Amino acid sequence: MSGPDVPQVAPAVPPRRAAGRQPSMSDVAARAGVSHQTVSRVLNAHPSVREETRQVVLEAIEELGYRRNAAARALVTRRTATIGVVTSGSALFGPTSTLIAVENAARDAGYFVSVATTARWDTTTFTEALEHFMAQSVDGVVVLAANDDAVQAVRDFPSPVPVVMVGPKEPPGSRLHAVTFDQYGGARLATRHLVELGHRDVVHVSGPLDWLDARERALGWRHELRAAGLPAPTTVAADSWSADRGYEVGRELVRQGLPSSVFTSNDQLALGLLRAFAEAGVRVPADVSVVGFDDVDGSAHFYPPLTTVRQEFGELGRRCLSMLLDLLAGRTVEPGVVEARLVVRASTAPPRRAG
Repeated sequence: MSGPDVPQVAPAVPPRRAAGRQPSMSDVAARAGVSHQTVSRVLNAHPSVREETRQVVLEAIEELGYRRNAAARALVTRRTATIGVVTSGSALFGPTSTLIAVENAARDAGYFVSVATTARWDTTTFTEALEHFMAQSVDGVVVLAANDDAVQAVRDFPSPVPVVMVGPKEPPGSRLHAVTFDQYGGARLATRHLVELGHRDVVHVSGPLDWLDARERALGWRHELRAAGLPAPTTVAADSWSADRGYEVGRELVRQGLPSSVFTSNDQLALGLLRAFAEAGVRVPADVSVVGFDDVDGSAHFYPPLTTVRQEFGELGRRCLSMLLDLLAGRTVEPGVVEARLVVRASTAPPRRAG
């Protein structure tokens, strides 16, 4: 039996291509002993190709050094295999890691990425970024949204191509297509960890509250304390995500009287907090437990190593690309949520007993 997905018997000597000519799909098909159609299916990640066939084709591609002709493909498919990504250009760990994850997932799926950064999220600025991508004939757009203005800008733009947002928490059936990390659930995990250790005084140092992530984390902290029957003290709002601001908050907490535990909205805030406590002779976790959020590179080497909530950015990027490809294929999609995971290290312990 033969077919487009069944390897054929390869000739003893594969046909030679002209010297200096770039290898073509036909060359790959001949080397792999399959049809031209099968090579096309492998290149386009078609689900009907058997794994053993896919591996044979990929090996032939590697041996020949084949590179697909993007311009020719665009003429045939009316697609450019390019997606646009709009980001604020922030150097913060979360936005940067998300951008890298989306770019890696796009490359794995055979797509090029064009990036546009914008300092503001007003409708005019965002529209200019989207129109820039429309001029490039991108197949779709990914928006790394951090605040309410970004979400509104996407709602206001009548995009002719699919748009997926990374950030906002959308209900099922929403016309805004979104993938998000479970900020709320992650904050509840962090707070629950402290409560289960025996802490009854859990202070939260939030990020800037015009950020979607900061609000979701503060809400998760508050709801988890409420579920445990504990009062939620006033949130200590930071005007930035920086270690400098965490250091200032730490000094304020030392002056005002320490709580038994602190949950910070990101690891940089926690880093500054740890330094302020160390300078004041406050022992972590003997005198106060500290939990962060993000699990940034190096958080396992803070002093002490930081208990924190890990964000799986690789999974976030893959979910985002999967949703965009489903939209391009005309399939129905639902909001995607990547679950949180608590990483417990040495910065948390049961509270010290009085007396």
